[in-house]
Amino acid sequence: MPTWNSRGLRGSTLEDLINRTNEKYRDNRLGLIQKIPTPITPINIDKSNKQITLAYFDQKSTVDYIGVVQGIPVCFDAKECAKETFALANIHEHQVQFMKEFEEQGGIAFFLLYFSGLDIFYYLKFSTLMVFWNRMLEGGRKSFKYEELDEDYIIKHKHGVIIPYFDLLNKDLQERE
Repeated sequence: MPTWNSRGLRGSTLEDLINRTNEKYRDNRLGLIQKIPTPITPINIDKSNKQITLAYFDQKSTVDYIGVVQGIPVCFDAKECAKETFALANIHEHQVQFMKEFEEQGGIAFFLLYFSGLDIFYYLKFSTLMVFWNRMLEGGRKSFKYEELDEDYIIKHKHGVIIPYFDLLNKDLQERE
């Protein structure tokens, strides 16, 4: 069982940037996206400052974010990668299953990836993930390389929005029609 203090804060900078982006979208009445907290069970609590010093995850989390954009349900997970190769071990089968079922209900599922070594944010469509996921299940690579990704889904910097992923969400939606 993973502990909170060994892995729980990894990627918190990325999540902070996404949270600030989502606040901007909410303030502009474009969408309402909420961070889903992962339920934990505290094991050790420092009584002097009432801080949790050790905790275990209660259950497997599904996705990091869920909400609605202009009437369309969306869910996504945020992942950070230091190298140009993204290990599929960073995505869990229960997450893929949840996202698949979410899309079957008419929602849009995706991943926001941050390739920190390249300083590039990327919108990974769920259908693209499934190409790599199925390749892995069929005995192929257990990762994908940045060079395998469609350059059209690189999140471009835009004045006023930290990670303007709604532009690519719109592109994803248009391609589904």
